[in-house]
Amino acid sequence: MAKHALLSASGSNRWINCPPSARLEEVIKEEASEYAREGSFAHALAELKLAHYLGNLTSPKYNTELKRLKQDGFYSEELEDYTQAYVDFAIEKINEARARTKDAVALLEAKLDYSPWVPEGFGTGDLVLITDGVLEITDFKYGAGVAVSAVDNSQMRLYALGAIHQFSMLYDIQTVRMTIVQPRLDSISTDEMTVDDLQYWATNTVMGAAEKAWNGEGEFKSGEHCRFCKVKATCRARAEVNMQLARHDFKPPALLTDDEIAEVMFIADELQRWVSDVQAYALDRAVNHGKQWPGYKLVEGRSYRRYADEVEAAKTLIAAGFDEDKIYSKSLLGITAMEN
Repeated sequence: MAKHALLSASGSNRWINCPPSARLEEVIKEEASEYAREGSFAHALAELKLAHYLGNLTSPKYNTELKRLKQDGFYSEELEDYTQAYVDFAIEKINEARARTKDAVALLEAKLDYSPWVPEGFGTGDLVLITDGVLEITDFKYGAGVAVSAVDNSQMRLYALGAIHQFSMLYDIQTVRMTIVQPRLDSISTDEMTVDDLQYWATNTVMGAAEKAWNGEGEFKSGEHCRFCKVKATCRARAEVNMQLARHDFKPPALLTDDEIAEVMFIADELQRWVSDVQAYALDRAVNHGKQWPGYKLVEGRSYRRYADEVEAAKTLIAAGFDEDKIYSKSLLGITAMEN
């Protein structure tokens, strides 16, 4: 089985709204960003702590693994605090589930198969809780860019479908509760629906789009779902929409109404995102792949030399005999700091 499903839950908002994008993205090599690797590390730390709480790990093994993770370059006190905020919330949910149902089931990093509705569809639920009549899915997001809502969230709904597919034969599940915890943004969002409503959504919204996406069929559609698309910079459908926006027939500024100003701001935001994506793509191809763009020349910019880790550099210099007053410089406090 592939590491990632073609029709993944995390990318479902994209392939549901723009079915042919799934096959188009398939040929693009997956390159994990520094942010993605940091997020994976935060998940590993959270899973370790919860596994110990649930009794899935002995204390000696937990301490050994925790010590190893704390030596990782991604580990920091800030990451520790944010991860612990999620862990505390998850423990609270686990205890609530156990209070409702004595033999409540708690699963970490559960593999969830929603293939009855989506070809080869599967994903991973960070925390799955099953109690009498209620299924809870909790997702930990470490990102600090945009707060993600659980309301009408297709990723969470697909996870819930996978859990229902796997456990409905053993448990009488009537309600699904889906929560996204994003501690760096102090955001907790929850949505709830009946199993019947969830299955209606799966049958009437997901299955048709999934079939088209799997077959590489359907129409390309530009929208908010393009944000994390691998081909967002070179997608013709998105380019055509934005070029049409750029040709907007504006009236003289003095005649703009409030509604027109709001429309201009919306258009400007979308155009800026699109232009930035295209520029980033063109620069990457020029710098890393030797691509030459007609009318443009790659010019070497000014280089800034800096320490990769100032704290470690300072420790090394002091250990080598340098005095602190020789390696640190003083600077005047800013105005805001002086006022405080």
